[in-house]
Amino acid sequence: MSTDQETYQSYRIPVPEEFETVFSHFYFAANTSKNTITKTLLPSFQTMMVFNFGTPALLISKEKAKISIGNCIVLGPVKQAFSYTLLPGTQLLIANFKADAFYRFFGRPHLSGHQTMDPDELLLDNCFHYLWQQLNEIDDVAEKVKFILNFCKPYLRSQDDVAALLFHFQYGPLNPVKSVAEQIGHSERNIQLIHKKHFGFSAKELSRYERFIKAIGFIQQLASSTEKVNWFEIIEECGYYDQSQLIHDFKHFINTSPKKFLKFQRDVCRASDG
Repeated sequence: MSTDQETYQSYRIPVPEEFETVFSHFYFAANTSKNTITKTLLPSFQTMMVFNFGTPALLISKEKAKISIGNCIVLGPVKQAFSYTLLPGTQLLIANFKADAFYRFFGRPHLSGHQTMDPDELLLDNCFHYLWQQLNEIDDVAEKVKFILNFCKPYLRSQDDVAALLFHFQYGPLNPVKSVAEQIGHSERNIQLIHKKHFGFSAKELSRYERFIKAIGFIQQLASSTEKVNWFEIIEECGYYDQSQLIHDFKHFINTSPKKFLKFQRDVCRASDG
């Protein structure tokens, strides 16, 4: 758990083993102060379902567009950083969908970019309005999570066979599209389309993101020590061609430079780390 002068609470909640292919974790954040608190969320390439049990919160894109969070919205997959503002009394509980879990749950392709939607519109039902009402009566956050997990079971579809193979290769050293195409005798183009449909992004996009996140990890590790940051070491370790490519990725994903990221990293959190 982290606190900001006892006014900001945030922590992650792990999921049971049976849900490990569905959710990476749940995340809780609350502003108990009298002031607004703004944080920056790094891209996670995950789709998130956000429940709000307090005053409205605001999502702010890099284009400065503002989206108000009422009771519940679905956002993602999150491919670029954005800011979020918690007003006094805001309490957010966020479910982070893993890989193809959004498609398994809603039976339709992912949202694009920073698009948001009411989850009841995705299912053409008002079940999430009912779910929010039930959750709002539960005080304990861990019990809220258990209620959500039990609620989602009837809606969750079995994993597609090809998507399951892609999931297996997704975080390894091999090219998932090429590996699966060779394994099942399909064209790489067909596998690319399935990957995009079920995961919400291409394997190429994911590879670029993983390289960027590796660089972020190196920078944070070096910044927390007394060592001076060696940018050329980071470029070599993370597989960048040169410094300009590293800078380009930082601009693309979080709209800032690597050096500026160092200065503001205390205000940055990652959905995958809580």
